[in-house]
Amino acid sequence: MIDFAALTDSASERKARGAFFTPTEICDFITSWAVRSFSDRVLEPSCGEAAFLVSVGERLRALGAVGNTAEQLHGFDQLHGVELHRLSALHAARATAVREMPATVHWGDFFDAHMPGAFDAVVGNPPYVRYQEFTGEARAKGQRAALALGVPMSGLASSWAPFLLHASTFLAPHGRLGLVLPAELLSVNYAAPVRAFLMRRFAKVRLVLFEERVFPGVIEEVVLLLAEGEGPTDRFTVHQARDLADLRDLANLTSSWTPRAADDKWVEALLPSDAATLYSTATTRFEQLQDWGSTTLGMVTGNNRYFALGSASVQAAGLGESDLIRISPPGSRHLRGLSFGDSAWREMAETGSRAWLFYPDGERPSAAASKYIVAGEASNVHHAYKCRVRKPWWRVPMVDVPHLFLTYMNHDTPRLVNNAAGVPHLNSVHGVRLAAGRQRVGQDLLPIASVNSLTVLGAEIVGRSYGGGLLKLEPKEADLLPVPSMALVSELAGQLRALRPQLSSALRGGELLAVLDLVDRALLIEGLGLRRKDVKLLRAARDAMFARRASRG
Repeated sequence: MIDFAALTDSASERKARGAFFTPTEICDFITSWAVRSFSDRVLEPSCGEAAFLVSVGERLRALGAVGNTAEQLHGFDQLHGVELHRLSALHAARATAVREMPATVHWGDFFDAHMPGAFDAVVGNPPYVRYQEFTGEARAKGQRAALALGVPMSGLASSWAPFLLHASTFLAPHGRLGLVLPAELLSVNYAAPVRAFLMRRFAKVRLVLFEERVFPGVIEEVVLLLAEGEGPTDRFTVHQARDLADLRDLANLTSSWTPRAADDKWVEALLPSDAATLYSTATTRFEQLQDWGSTTLGMVTGNNRYFALGSASVQAAGLGESDLIRISPPGSRHLRGLSFGDSAWREMAETGSRAWLFYPDGERPSAAASKYIVAGEASNVHHAYKCRVRKPWWRVPMVDVPHLFLTYMNHDTPRLVNNAAGVPHLNSVHGVRLAAGRQRVGQDLLPIASVNSLTVLGAEIVGRSYGGGLLKLEPKEADLLPVPSMALVSELAGQLRALRPQLSSALRGGELLAVLDLVDRALLIEGLGLRRKDVKLLRAARDAMFARRASRG
């Protein structure tokens, strides 16, 4: 007799192994799509406590051609589940038995599982463990399973990616794969080979996306993947749903999209088809940010509170100019105008912002600096990982001073700001080093020209949505940001400069839409020759993507 009370499964334990309970509406929706015959054989590869298995059992009974008895289902050997966590596996076996659904629940690692024969459908909610915790033998098994399919798996991949790939190997050629996945599938770089695999393996690929969060207590956005048949295909279908209730009727919320390359990001598929076509056409007349220069990370101190100092802390420690360098203060709230210059830096320093970096002489720190270092060691600052791996621990690695700052974690849209103060930056913002021949024009005008409807829509497409509704741009993503070309900016230099006074005050006041109106008129309508209705379409597409992201905040 198993003592269930002796087995534990806390919320923290479930989170550690990536287990999240799936709403019944999602289980039933995927099951009704995937299970089409009373004789279908179905596998749930991470069955938890049998949410999908129970739904599949009910679906098979509803499809029964001769009867609905448990004996008939058992004769087909139809229901199989795999579960790594022992208590959940026991609950799954009991839940199906109580409902007279004879399912075989295998307790163990899915990557080690051997199933009898191929399945008509594989359904479920793969474990979601971020790459930082997806380590050791678990990661090694996942990578081996991916490589067996010819798919290299990055070390940054979370657990769902190899799990999806391995799950597909249990399908019959005509089979159907219905999974709940993080929306990372659409956007992250490590999922590129997974996206390519899906287009190669299946004849039809469908995605269901939600505007609102549908997993109680889970910040991450999810997408439902419905894939079937033998591929390849060059397109997929997107179903847009507001919430779980919308799953009942997706007929009017469907569009088809063909990526330019199979492993491209799929975020552009969220756009209405007319907006997607216009965006693709218009961006061919723009450049990418990487054409202007290189996007760089900021300095990583290991402990900003210790290394980034305000004037009061500098005075209290008795530090002198030889112990410090000026920096753009941590954060990006001060980078909302068009330029960050010396006067703005001084004002922030005088009002208590941490505008100084502790950066003493690497060979002979001053007496005051030596005392400050001792104080840091007394507070165990030197034990922080980034401090521990560098020598000396108190010497922060310097970065090249950028020509522009790029805010990379944003509520509204990323901003390019002229670094007129000529100061280095911490890793709370990115820097952009402009290419030779582009520096003067880029610093002067790119911060103005980049606030247009095509670029802000592009930011939603190349970036990624994070918990809380924030939009994040990693350097490689920022490289792909569509921005006006050097030729176009130079051609419109006079008109853009004339807008500067209005734009500066409007941006600092948070009036993004007013700024977009002004720049769009000069850049997109008069410069590129787009029609007003085209600009309106681009703006509406951006607003829809912004609203979608903000609704999850």
